[in-house]
Formats: sequence, C-alpha cells, structure tokens
Amino acid sequence: MNVLFFLKPKANVAYIYDHNTVRQGLEKMKHYGYTAIPVIDREGRYVGTVTEGDFLWKLTEQNAWETHAQERLNVRDIIQRDHNPPVNINASLEDLLLQAMKQNFVPVVDDLGSFIGIVTRRDILQYYYKLSHPKPDDPKPPRPPVLQQKG
Repeated sequence: MNVLFFLKPKANVAYIYDHNTVRQGLEKMKHYGYTAIPVIDREGRYVGTVTEGDFLWKLTEQNAWETHAQERLNVRDIIQRDHNPPVNINASLEDLLLQAMKQNFVPVVDDLGSFIGIVTRRDILQYYYKLSHPKPDDPKPPRPPVLQQKG
C-alpha cells in the first residue's frame, strides 16, 4: 500500500491558482465550505495552501473589505509557502501519516512538483477505524504494511 491508496485525485479536489484574485479565492472556499485550499501555479505545480486566516490577515492589513479592493490582490500575495508541505507520490506510508498528524489534508505531488491530489486525515482515520472495527458483512480492506519505528 502506498500514497495512491488514499489519494483523492486533482480532478475531484477544489484548488485555486496563485494568480486568482483574493475575491475569487474567497468565493471558491465559501462555495466548497473549506477553511483551507491548495494553491497551484499556471503550470500545475503545487505552491502552497491558503487558509481563511491568511485571507483575513491580508484583508485586515490592506483594509480591503470591498470587492474592488479584493480584485487588486492576488492569492500569491497572501500564500504561506511553508504551510502544509506536500508529500511526493512515492513517499512512504510513514511519511504520509506523519504529515497527516500535522494537517487536515496532505497535498501530493509528482516528481516534477505537479499537484496530483490530496490525502485527507479523515480518509486515513476512517480506513484504520474500519480495519480495527470490522462489521461481519463488510469485505476485509487491504492491510497496510507494518510501520516500524526508526531506532
């Protein structure tokens, strides 16, 4: 089992572009009910994650509460590039779990840094819950490899 087992592909995930305006970013987050959303560039590379708090701080700092003011700011102006680091598609399950402990979703990139989807903490927890609490009529889910502690 690897990262692909848990992956929600890019086609099924909402994201915004770094050149989108702050207003566009806020509208998309509101539409999907997200508190954080992945950000990619025009070439499809993951550049970071932006949160409600990032928007709020920038709007407060710029006093940009009107729609016209929000049109002058781009998402790239507010993104925190070190927030929500991605894992590579070839990452170990252990690396994925360590990242998921720190963030609600883990962005996944390929070897070129292109955004290919996310893994949610909820999906990981749900899988392990079902594994440890099987119902008599449910088929057995595949078992992940045993994680070994680094010593």
